[in-house]
Amino acid sequence: MYLQLDEISGPRADFLLTTAARLCMTVVKPLPDEADAVVLAAAGRAYINPTQVSYETIGPMSVQRPQGSGGLYLTKADKAALKSLAGRGGAFTVDPTPETADPSPTYPVDVDEGIATEYEPGWGWL
Repeated sequence: MYLQLDEISGPRADFLLTTAARLCMTVVKPLPDEADAVVLAAAGRAYINPTQVSYETIGPMSVQRPQGSGGLYLTKADKAALKSLAGRGGAFTVDPTPETADPSPTYPVDVDEGIATEYEPGWGWL
């Protein structure tokens, strides 16, 4: 149905689907349930153009396909989709502060002094 072909070789299609799923698992493992579209796209490309033909002429008709459009492979978009489906895409933050960091000030604090009452230019409140 996906390829809109009248006849499909069942064993060949099963082999390509299984192999495409394994190829997808090299990007994310375990494979998300929603990854079936990526698996199907990769297997479909390989089924339609197994010999990686890039230019073909039959009678008055000629077709040119992008280079590397055959065989079983994952596109950059396929890999990005797999990572996104696995929840590994997008922005993230990293906190470099160690868990043992002490939030108290590192400069000497004189707790015996009251509120500053005198302002000196260049030095601030004293």
